[in-house]
Amino acid sequence: MNAFLLYFLLLKATITTFSGLASLPQVRDELVLHRHVLTDEQLNTAIVVGRTTPGPVGLYVVSVGYMVAGIPGAAAGWLAMATPALTMILLLRFIGPRRERPRVKQILESVVAASAAMLFASAIPMARDSLTDPLTIGLCAVTTVVMIVRKVDPLILLAGSAAVTLVAGLR
Repeated sequence: MNAFLLYFLLLKATITTFSGLASLPQVRDELVLHRHVLTDEQLNTAIVVGRTTPGPVGLYVVSVGYMVAGIPGAAAGWLAMATPALTMILLLRFIGPRRERPRVKQILESVVAASAAMLFASAIPMARDSLTDPLTIGLCAVTTVVMIVRKVDPLILLAGSAAVTLVAGLR
């Protein structure tokens, strides 16, 4: 896939969601379902890589870019990830003084709600592909409960899940 096209596809996903993994439904729809240049397994791997490395939550698009088009794809992913952040600086300059206005507040809350719904919708197909045995189902359930009940660093949850899986595999 052409790196410029990949940039625009990833940019479309990242700029319309403004929130890390909220771009996931669009990335999956475009690259996995429509263009078939990425598999769900590769997308899951990109998310894991993005979540286990330092940096923003949306860093997974760099891994996606690399999996689709190598080094030029990774550069396209990085640019697609950075463009919305740079755009936000301009938007904050405009919205900042107006953020307490009821209409602006309503718009911002609607964008957050829509992003959350998109993230939830994208989690369902990923879970269907990943939850293949009692161990992964149990880890998913425990992780979900822990995240709802307590604020635990996601890296700790990922490392804990990996450790449990490793120990279970040794038996």
